[in-house]
Amino acid sequence: MNKRNFFLTLVFIGLLGVPVLVCFEILNKLDAKPSAKSEKVEKVEKTPQPIKKSSVEWKKVLTPEQYRILREAGTEAPNGKVYQEFKHQGAGTYCCAGCDTELFSSKQKFDSRCGWPSFYDPSKAKNVTTSVDWHLGYPRTEVRCAVCDGHLGHVFTGEGFDTPTDKRYCINGTVLKFVPAKPSAQTPQGKQKDVSERK
Repeated sequence: MNKRNFFLTLVFIGLLGVPVLVCFEILNKLDAKPSAKSEKVEKVEKTPQPIKKSSVEWKKVLTPEQYRILREAGTEAPNGKVYQEFKHQGAGTYCCAGCDTELFSSKQKFDSRCGWPSFYDPSKAKNVTTSVDWHLGYPRTEVRCAVCDGHLGHVFTGEGFDTPTDKRYCINGTVLKFVPAKPSAQTPQGKQKDVSERK
């Protein structure tokens, strides 16, 4: 074998060898188990299951005012006792009074000074539905609980509030059940933050 043939044979083997080594390296990486740091476990949330009750059953579990709002699309008076309490509640979540489904969080709460509890977004979007409401003769976006189909209030957009979404979920406080955050979510002094002053 002359030098020229020997050199060509080495080049040919080299050209074939590099892709083969690259393929082996890729296969090794694919077979390797991910480390604990790179492994992410995503929590899959279940789709809420609708709750159906008769009027008689709803009247047994709701106050007359809650029934009027949730089941008959009523509206509470603005600036009432419930709203004054809402303004001073600290960290926590707001659940539907009809079915205990989480709807909003104090993290999305802000003081719009409209007389009703305001949020710029639901904490659990899948638990809230919207539809067009023509009760006043013009279209408004009604907000309903996705689980019990209870009327919660309305959502308004483009009002210029300094919030991440420029939305105002104007919700009847009577149909919200406040659940205070656990102590670990409190400030170091043990006091809950009052976020009602956010504008």
